[in-house]
This record gives sequence, C-alpha cells and structure tokens, in this order.
Amino acid sequence: MTPNASHRGLTRRQLLSRATAAGASFVVGTGFVAAPDAAWAAETSHLEPRVFATLVQMARDIYPHDRIADAHYVIAVRGYDTPEAAPAITAGIAALDAAAQGRGFGSYLDTGWERDRVDLLRGMEESAFFQQIRGGLVTGLYNQKEVWPVFGYEGESYSLGGYIDRGFNDIAWL
Repeated sequence: MTPNASHRGLTRRQLLSRATAAGASFVVGTGFVAAPDAAWAAETSHLEPRVFATLVQMARDIYPHDRIADAHYVIAVRGYDTPEAAPAITAGIAALDAAAQGRGFGSYLDTGWERDRVDLLRGMEESAFFQQIRGGLVTGLYNQKEVWPVFGYEGESYSLGGYIDRGFNDIAWL
C-alpha cells in the first residue's frame, strides 16, 4: 500500500466488510455493486451502481427463483449497462423509486418486503420500462445454461436424436 493510499478512500475489501457488518442488502460504490454475502459483484460503466442494484432486485422480484443465485440475475441485466439504454433505465428506476417513496419507502431497494416490492411493480407493469425489463429477462435469465439444471432442462435434444428416446416419458411430477 502506498503512503497516499488512505486518501483514495476504502478498498473494495473494506467496503464489503463494513457493509456486511451493517447488514446492507447491496453495497454500492462508485461504479461498483456487490451483494454483502460476496455471492456477486459487478462493475458498471454507464448505469449508476444504485440503479444497477435496483435493476438486479427488480429482476429477482419479476422472476423469483430461490434456487437461482443473484449472479445469474446480474448477467441477465448486464446488457442494460450501455450508453444507449442507460437513460431509459435510469428514468424507469427513478419512477420506481418515486412510487416507493409515495408509499412511504425510501426507495425500491429500501422496500424490505417482497410483497411490497411486487405491489410497486404491479403498479407499473403496463409501462414500456417494465415490459422492456420483463421481456429481456425471459431470454437474459433463462438462456443461461448454468440455470437449466435448476429447472430440469437438459438443453436441446436434436443433436442427440430428439426427445422421444431421451426421457420423453420421464415426467416424475405428473
């Protein structure tokens, strides 16, 4: 560590450890967002870190799967961190935060109960912003090969002879 390093602020390790001790749900720094359990971290280029963290929480609330890690939701929304998409995403998150404030919450991220966050999303589900995020998540989240096993999907079957000979009648839950 250089003698002047203390003037540059906290290191990422210090930021994460202090936020974890404080019980934060997301750690937000300049161009950096992380979960307190260190399950994921992301650097942002065009979206403010708090906007990106809100987008990740919004994605999880739209398509909630307890067995899918937050890191997969981060991958699903990373495509919105572009110069073209950032203004619309920032405006949409601002509208979501305003709706949260209108109901007595500090922001969408500060809304502690999932039920309350879902109510906020239902209030804007007809908006172009919500539809853009919801539609993008369908492919952004479910096209990740790492999440397929969670749902029992083995991937395409054509190259392996089709589904008829590969478990077509293996439905155990019916």
